[in-house]
Amino acid sequence: MATTLTSALQARLQPMVMPVRRDLRFKLPADRIGDWHEPAGPIFTAFLNTFSLFLPIGERFFIDSVRSYRDRITDPELKQAITAFIGQEAMHGREHEELNEILFAHVPVAGRIERFVKGTLDSVRKYLGDELSLSGTIALEHFTGLLADSVLRDPRLVEGAEPHYAALWKWHALEETEHKAVAYDTWEAAIGRGPRAYASRALGMTLATMIFWGIMVPSFLMVVRNEGKLADSDAWRKFFRYIMGDIGMLRVQLVNYFDYYRPDFHPWDHDNREYLKKIDEFLAEQEKLVA
Repeated sequence: MATTLTSALQARLQPMVMPVRRDLRFKLPADRIGDWHEPAGPIFTAFLNTFSLFLPIGERFFIDSVRSYRDRITDPELKQAITAFIGQEAMHGREHEELNEILFAHVPVAGRIERFVKGTLDSVRKYLGDELSLSGTIALEHFTGLLADSVLRDPRLVEGAEPHYAALWKWHALEETEHKAVAYDTWEAAIGRGPRAYASRALGMTLATMIFWGIMVPSFLMVVRNEGKLADSDAWRKFFRYIMGDIGMLRVQLVNYFDYYRPDFHPWDHDNREYLKKIDEFLAEQEKLVA
């Protein structure tokens, strides 16, 4: 998905993508929490369930980090986008809280994982301050934007999954794409683009990557162990197919992840706004699903 210089410049010259706050409900069936993605298997399901444990707390962290700089923004369009970004992240947090409440009843260790994530992010804000908190936010927004791109790019990632859970992840992917540059534009407007700003941005990505995966991997393995699937070789084969194989949710984004370290990087250099044309179609399908 790497873009040429010309296409990257064209992406930046297009009008700002303005996020829209949407109040959706998904009515997730609690009895499917451990097997809602049957084609991908229980370990891939556990991976996404574990990822969900990070999201409500992470969304609040993102909101607080961006809100800390909102009063310094003079561009009215960016201010409007920040308000919409906060609204979207609040809705994401609320709906993933529903998923997590179901998971807490199914996987007792999940509550302990969520509390640890909260303690870690609270410490980041307390000890690293506003600038590195925003730097970590734009790093993680880049990461979630890439995962969202994978979901929207390859229908096989949610194909055959329980429809309500699949809809939740598709909605999240669409809106992550819609607002993927808002926190970054806030960073550039408030912190700038010079060498010091670049060093702080690169440090934020390095720290965010280490902290996220340092918590995610052991937490994921604890959830898999709770599901009794650590020794399930068939489930692991399916998992690796979806993560690093021909579907490869993470594999296809590795180059784009490292692209973040370019000094002149911008999220819309990876211009995938064509997927946003599907939002109205998705909303119509979602209305029928929960009717």
